Amino acid sequence: MPEYALKSFGEMRKYKDMPETGPVSEEQKKELQHGYLACVSYVDAQIGRLLDTLEETGLKENTIVILWGDHGWKLNDYASWCKHSNMEIDTQVPLIISAPGRLKGQKTNALVELVDIYPTLTELCGFQIPAQCEGSSMVSLLDAPNRPWKSAAFSQYPSKELGGMMGHSMRYGRWRYVEWISKENGEIKGRELYDHKDSPLAKRNQALNPEMAGTVKELSLKLNKGQGWRTVRQ
Repeated sequence: MPEYALKSFGEMRKYKDMPETGPVSEEQKKELQHGYLACVSYVDAQIGRLLDTLEETGLKENTIVILWGDHGWKLNDYASWCKHSNMEIDTQVPLIISAPGRLKGQKTNALVELVDIYPTLTELCGFQIPAQCEGSSMVSLLDAPNRPWKSAAFSQYPSKELGGMMGHSMRYGRWRYVEWISKENGEIKGRELYDHKDSPLAKRNQALNPEMAGTVKELSLKLNKGQGWRTVRQ
C-alpha cells in the first residue's frame, strides 16, 4: 500500500510514557491492549446500568436506544495504532438500534453509515426527514433486515503527503476501495484495493494487480471521487 495510507501511531505519541520515536515495547503493547479492552468492558457496564434504569422506570417501551462508535481502532494491526486511516478496521464500527414496536434481536448484512442515524431517528420520532440529509433512514431495515439496500458505504480520511490529499474510501461487496485525490488539482495520486471476503484484515493491496484492472475501473466509477453516495442512497 502507499506509505501515506497508514499512520503508525496517530495520536499515540502524545500519550503518557509513549516513545517519541520508534515502536513501542512488547510490554507497552500488552498494556495498551489491556487498557483498551478494560475501557470497552467499563463502558459496557455503564450501558447496562442505563438500560436497567430504563426498564426499572418503565421508560424502556417508549425510548429509542442507539449504540454506536465514531470510528474503529487498531491495536497493533498492520503494525499500527489508533484510528487514522481508510482501512476497513478503522471505518467499521458497532451499531445497535432498539426502538419501540420494531423487531428485536435481529442482525443485518446491509451496508449502513453513521450519516444514516439522524434520518433514522427523525423518522422513528414521526418527523419529516430534512431534504439536506445525506444519509438514508434505516427504519425499513428494522422491520425487514434482509431487504435490498444500498450497495456501498463511504468514508474519507486525509493525508498531508504530496501537497495534501483526501483519501476517499468505499466498501462495496467484498471490496474496500480507496482513491487518494489531490486537493490542488483533483488528480488521483494513489489507489488501494483490498479483498475482505475472508477477513477484516486484508493484507495485500491489489490495486496495481493487472488482473484486477476491471474491478478497479468498476469501483472507481462507483466511488466517483467520493460522490458515489449520491447514486446509491435509498
